[in-house]
Amino acid sequence: MLDKIKKQLQNTKKASVKAYSLTEILIVLCIIGILLLMVLPNQTSVIAQAKAIEAQAMLNQIYGLEKSYFYRHSKYSSNLEELGFEQELTVDEGGQAVYKIEIIEASNDSFSARATAASDLDSDGSFNTWEIDNKQMLNEVTKE
Repeated sequence: MLDKIKKQLQNTKKASVKAYSLTEILIVLCIIGILLLMVLPNQTSVIAQAKAIEAQAMLNQIYGLEKSYFYRHSKYSSNLEELGFEQELTVDEGGQAVYKIEIIEASNDSFSARATAASDLDSDGSFNTWEIDNKQMLNEVTKE
C-alpha cells in the first residue's frame, strides 16, 4: 500500500504545469511599453483635432445665436448672456469645456467671436484659438 502511494506521488510530481517565467513576462511588458512610447507622440495631433471640434461646434452655435439676435434686433450682440449662450466651466475651472468663448467685436453690421483653449494641449506654449465671423468664416488663428 505504501509503495502505491509513493508511485502516485512520483507521478503527480512529473505532471507539472507549463507556464511563463517572471523574466519572460517582464520582457514582454517592456516591449509593449516601448511600443506605446513610440505610438503616443503620434496621437497628440489626433487628440488636438478631436478637441478642436468642440471649439468649432461652439462657434457655430454662437453664429446661429448671433444671426437670430440680428433678425430680432437688427444688430449683433457683444454679450453672450443676451444671446442665450451659457459658457460651461473650463477644465482649469473644474469643468469639462476645453475652450473659452468670447465675442471680440459686435456692431450693427458684423461680429467676431473667438474660442481659446483653456489648456495647452501639446505643451508648446501656444493655446489653440479659433474665430468665426458674421459670414460664418471659421478660421484657426493659432494652431495647436
